[in-house]
Amino acid sequence: MKLEELRQKLFSQLAIADFDDISLNGVQIACSADKEIKKVGLAVDACQASIDGAVEAGCDLLFVHHGLFWGAPVAISGIHYTRVKTLLDNDIALFACHLPLDAHPVLGNNAQMAMMLGMKEFDPFGLYHGRCIGYKGQLPFEMDCQEIARLLGFSELYGLNILPFGKEEIRTVGIISGGAADDVYQAMDAGLDCFITGECRHELYHVLKESGMNMISGGHYQSEVFGVKAVGRYLSKEFGIETVFIDRKTAL
Repeated sequence: MKLEELRQKLFSQLAIADFDDISLNGVQIACSADKEIKKVGLAVDACQASIDGAVEAGCDLLFVHHGLFWGAPVAISGIHYTRVKTLLDNDIALFACHLPLDAHPVLGNNAQMAMMLGMKEFDPFGLYHGRCIGYKGQLPFEMDCQEIARLLGFSELYGLNILPFGKEEIRTVGIISGGAADDVYQAMDAGLDCFITGECRHELYHVLKESGMNMISGGHYQSEVFGVKAVGRYLSKEFGIETVFIDRKTAL
């Protein structure tokens, strides 16, 4: 499959054109027009470690959640130059998908977490720029914060922070991956037992404690591996493309 054909299929599947996003979603760096995309690497961040991993794995395209371009022109110098040059020198395309990959009802970070928790049904939740990018719903049975974190694979080594200030037995949750700490207010307004996100903020500690609200911050990175992994499975199943998850963890 050529890059343009794959771009069209991903735009359609992920509804990329529907989102107002600071990220330059889609192809950020192209490969040769006649190149066949036979192997795709999937990573959370377009950092040098992920790019080097794509080179080592012999990838033709690197699909990431956090790309290299975020709404403003960036000079191709320093580490940005090295990242771009590595991709160009190895003829590896770079495809980024930010908010659409958070919000997708099947392949998205938040929907994938809901399914991992055994939630059979979940509703859109968490307004951002006029769209819901998260999901809320009921767990199949009551769980505590530790059990939820365990089912999602969150580790303290890579950013897990639990603030268990609400009900010990949790039944309803709201989920928004990444840096969505302030959306805990929407979870409170919705009367949810727990809010799951990536990062917390210092200012929220006493708000949560005084409000009697549970919050699980799984780590920004750990909360956003689900979508890229799901896209990898989709590409393999639908198009027979070989895929590899390039895991370059951060401690945040």
